[in-house]
Amino acid sequence: MEKGPTANPWAVGARLRDYFLTGLVIVGPVAITVYLVWWFISYVDQWVRPLVPRIYNPETYLPFAVPGFGLLFSIVGLTLIGALAANLLGRTLISASEMFVDRMPIVRNLYRGLKQMFESVAAAAQPQRPVMRVGLLEFPSKGIWSLVYVTGEASGELQELALGGEKDNLIVWMPTGFMPPTGFVCVVPRKDVVPLKMSVEDAAKIVMTAGMVTPEYQAQLQELAGSAAQAGEDKPLRT
Repeated sequence: MEKGPTANPWAVGARLRDYFLTGLVIVGPVAITVYLVWWFISYVDQWVRPLVPRIYNPETYLPFAVPGFGLLFSIVGLTLIGALAANLLGRTLISASEMFVDRMPIVRNLYRGLKQMFESVAAAAQPQRPVMRVGLLEFPSKGIWSLVYVTGEASGELQELALGGEKDNLIVWMPTGFMPPTGFVCVVPRKDVVPLKMSVEDAAKIVMTAGMVTPEYQAQLQELAGSAAQAGEDKPLRT
């Protein structure tokens, strides 16, 4: 009696490996996302729950904890504070508080820096603000191109100084690692930035994965970099 062909153990191992990697790709992002969301909710609840009056705390009437109540209370509280700041009484109270903080030598510097940071984040979230764009900048040396985010146009003193003789400059942010916001904020001439049609999300994927994702953009980046370099070489020399 003839025996059937035996399965190749290497093929079985490769198939099991593929199954494992497929499961990891499916479950990994979901599990990490759920964990981070749950950690954030628990962290906010831990800080906010002791500040909630017992009469408004559902745990006073229920035999179990309500996850996310602290986060909900924070959102409602911040919304009410924002509504209060929109009227005359609220602006008066805020101005009096800022005057009190400005008289404290060390605290006022910390407060001003944090206030500017939050104001910048709030301004960037406004719908009328121009959308951040993605571009290529020849850096750190000739023939090497780096992805940059065009965050705005140089204005004020940065524009008046006409750095390097250029009067049309852009402000770009160049990421330097897997975990933003590490990077450089640079003022560069507009002509040195090659604009891309790539979305900010796709550029972030390339940066955070060291270029291991979105391979369809690799050929486009090389073509654009080559075109920019060729354009620079074809410029006639001035005599």
